[in-house]
Amino acid sequence: MAEKVNKIEEQELSKVKEQTGKIQQCVLDLGSLEVKKTEIMQAYAEFLKELDVTKKELEEKYGQVNINLTDGSYEEVKEEEKTEEK
Repeated sequence: MAEKVNKIEEQELSKVKEQTGKIQQCVLDLGSLEVKKTEIMQAYAEFLKELDVTKKELEEKYGQVNINLTDGSYEEVKEEEKTEEK
C-alpha cells in the first residue's frame, strides 16, 4: 500500500516557485554587478596611471603648472602653493 503524499495546492507551489526564481535572478544580477564593478575599478585604476604619466610629461615640458581644462591655458604654480601641497 502506497503512503499518501502531502502536497501544497498548485497555486501555492506556483507562487513559491515564482518567488524563488526572482530571488535566484537577484543573486545572478548581483554577481554580474560585482564582475562589472571589478572591471570598472580596474579601468579607473588604469586611467589614473595614464593621467599620472601625462601629468609627468607636461610637468617636464612646462614645469609645475595649473591647467585650465576648459581652454588649455595654464598658470605657473607659485612657491607658496608648492609648500602648501607638501
